[in-house]
Amino acid sequence: MSESDALIEIDKMSVDQFAGAVVLILGAIGSLLLVIWQSKCHCKVNLCYIFQCERRPPNEDEMKTLKDQAKKMNKKEDKILKKEDEILNEVQETPRLIPTKSFTENNPETQFKNQKLREDYLRQKPNLESEPELDSLM
Repeated sequence: MSESDALIEIDKMSVDQFAGAVVLILGAIGSLLLVIWQSKCHCKVNLCYIFQCERRPPNEDEMKTLKDQAKKMNKKEDKILKKEDEILNEVQETPRLIPTKSFTENNPETQFKNQKLREDYLRQKPNLESEPELDSLM
């Protein structure tokens, strides 16, 4: 067989494409090892006789300590949630200072601005009586 008769033909790739391929392959292998390691079954991992590891499920004593740790974490979480609720209740009970309409309407500056806006609007408003065609269409 010559080089042109190869079953799979691979194009030349750049360094960044090769690095991406290596990262994908190593990530897949690492995630598979992570699933095996975190499983509750008995397993042995042998990596070319360089790295050997054995995983056993936790025994009863370890399970008891894990349950105790989980209970402690739940108690701490409950305390934090209670404190958050107390803080929220305190915040909701404090009065809010919101300006009312009467304050803004009685303000001389806003009255002056509103008057100027009305005058400008009336000055720019088109005279509808000058167009009799619109009256006849309605």
